[in-house]
Amino acid sequence: MESVLTFTERGIYCPAGDFYIDPWKPVPRAVITHAHSDHARWGNQHYLCTKDSVPLLQLRLGKDISAQGLPYGETLHFNGVTVSFHPAGHMIGSAQVKIMHQGQTWVVSGDYKTENDGISGAFEPLKCQVFITESTFGLPIYHWKPQAAIMDDIRLWIHENEQSGKNSILVAYSLGKAQRLLYNLRNAVPRFLVHGAIYNAHEVLLRQNWPLPPVELITPDTPKEHFRGSLIIAPPSTADSAWMRRFSPYSLGVCSGWMQVRGNARRYNADAGFAISDHADWRGLLQTIRYTGAEKVFVTHGFSSVLARYLQENGLQAEEVKTAFGNEEEETTA
Repeated sequence: MESVLTFTERGIYCPAGDFYIDPWKPVPRAVITHAHSDHARWGNQHYLCTKDSVPLLQLRLGKDISAQGLPYGETLHFNGVTVSFHPAGHMIGSAQVKIMHQGQTWVVSGDYKTENDGISGAFEPLKCQVFITESTFGLPIYHWKPQAAIMDDIRLWIHENEQSGKNSILVAYSLGKAQRLLYNLRNAVPRFLVHGAIYNAHEVLLRQNWPLPPVELITPDTPKEHFRGSLIIAPPSTADSAWMRRFSPYSLGVCSGWMQVRGNARRYNADAGFAISDHADWRGLLQTIRYTGAEKVFVTHGFSSVLARYLQENGLQAEEVKTAFGNEEEETTA
């Protein structure tokens, strides 16, 4: 049986359809799972992604890129290969790619999470013969609390900061995590103040009618009295930087799955760590893999060797594959 997809030096390649999925080197035709920089890179001649990802790719890669957007579930055909996008739940516009050819069905997960966060779309599990899965948090220690409980923790932290006269700053990846926080905390504070990287993405999404609350861009002229009672959201690159000093006195909270491990918050000099991730935890990975019914699983970026070995020991044909994924800001900074 001929492989529908192969792993090459440029990325995951479909020989019959002559396209690559999330290539890490420039190619003529790139099928993109989502708009994070480790999956959507500059330099490809043509991009195919979900309809909701097009404006985010244009924000990151430039308005002049050649990009085609496809609604979830709609199919395209390339030389007898059928391609469709299905919700991955990772961030706005994120997708799994389903490829069907000569009776075989392969699914490339991209990045995914199984809990519906309210803004990124509900993850859609798919049946297939071969599944390519991420494993960013592929260790048993990673077990997420329900999102509602984490948001309650954040609201309590904000209230405690107000009581002690401190401004509240959350560090979160500017594309994906920030929107998740804004949507789910929209009734928790009277005002959101955001870093420019988050503001730019926010403006693009508001023009696409996403139900996000209004925000205020932080500039050197932002009045200090606006800090009090507001929630400030900034990307990880600003943590413990000179940019932060204007908000003093403040309490810093880091939003990342890496906060599940005790001690990681100290690397940021953070006062609080909230283990909220846009990736599936160990249980979510295993549940998804079982649901697919896949005969073979390829495991990419993250704790790939651990997950692949676990699957093998439990009777599943699994193989670790080295890729260039997993370098988004949220992960490398942590």
